[in-house]
Amino acid sequence: MRPPTDGADDLVLDLGPHHPSMHGALRLRLRLEGERIVEAEPLVGYLHRGAEKLFEVRDYRQILVLANRHDWLSAFSSELGVVLAVERMLGMEVPARATWTRTLLAELNRVLNHLMFLGGHPAELGSATTAAVVRDALSARERVQAVMEEASGGRVHYMFNRVGGLRDDLPHGWLGRVSAAVTEVRGRLDTLGAGLLGDEVFCSRTRGVGVLPAALVDAYGVSGPVARASGVDLDLRRDEPYLAYGELLGGGLLRVPTRREGDCLARFEVLLEQAVVALDLADACVERLGALPPGPVNVRLPKIVRPPEGSTYAWTENPLGINGYYLVSRGERTPWRLKLRSASFNNVAVLTDLLPGCRVADLVAVLGSMFYVVGDIDR
Repeated sequence: MRPPTDGADDLVLDLGPHHPSMHGALRLRLRLEGERIVEAEPLVGYLHRGAEKLFEVRDYRQILVLANRHDWLSAFSSELGVVLAVERMLGMEVPARATWTRTLLAELNRVLNHLMFLGGHPAELGSATTAAVVRDALSARERVQAVMEEASGGRVHYMFNRVGGLRDDLPHGWLGRVSAAVTEVRGRLDTLGAGLLGDEVFCSRTRGVGVLPAALVDAYGVSGPVARASGVDLDLRRDEPYLAYGELLGGGLLRVPTRREGDCLARFEVLLEQAVVALDLADACVERLGALPPGPVNVRLPKIVRPPEGSTYAWTENPLGINGYYLVSRGERTPWRLKLRSASFNNVAVLTDLLPGCRVADLVAVLGSMFYVVGDIDR
């Protein structure tokens, strides 16, 4: 902390940059008047790896290794945008088994992502139920992680999508193990939610804190559970269905939780309810896959993939919000341009207008409820 140079009676506080082991290096420059924040400036770029330029020197198979690493809590979901964009430019239809399996794995990945925030957020606030919450969240994550790892062979970076479908078919008996995992995780989520929403410490530190108005959501392009907690009812799975979501929507299983309060507690409640909905969708995908006849899970591709000249934009509803890829092709083996629109960047950018007026003591609660991954900001 250092005094300002203009002689005013406020203080400037540099918070961070955090160590990369803390989910990335984010720095906040805050100007304080007493315990109140009057000005906030997020400073990013500490993890910048130039992924968008690296896309341009790798072929369409190799770029997947970059696409699933910017948000390491949503690796499978981040692969989807790239393959959907390339398949659209190629005019390619993937087999039904691949479509339903992609949908299932995307929803399991959503549960994995949400459980990380559901377990970590209360621990940062000194909740009386911290130990039980962390235990339930990590145990539930491990059950989902096990079936994801069994299918893909990867624990964090799955690399299971391919242009034209999936790398391999599912292991024998895997669908049954997924059903068992979903049932167990649903029970743990019920326990976790009941414990936290009944915790006076957690609720008092999150209710009415860090209120994000819907107008700021629109102004900064915030999306995902953060936007829906402020009453902005947007979900691409429902509004522009892709994969098998159109059929799931017709069956009434795809519900979009929203809240009006826009505070830290509302964001947590939306995240918890979204995880429950994702489990319901996973159950439906398992049932549909079990009824499908045996068949291929990918389309045979030439050795070199060359989409025709043109451009397309493929966006998906990732766990943290809208993830988009703008692909421009000149008919070559590598993209001419591949621009990434990530959810975390907007979720952090809005802190400039969200934090002023908050107390320093509430800073942890607000930051923990904005649901961002720093690698998803810097790309």
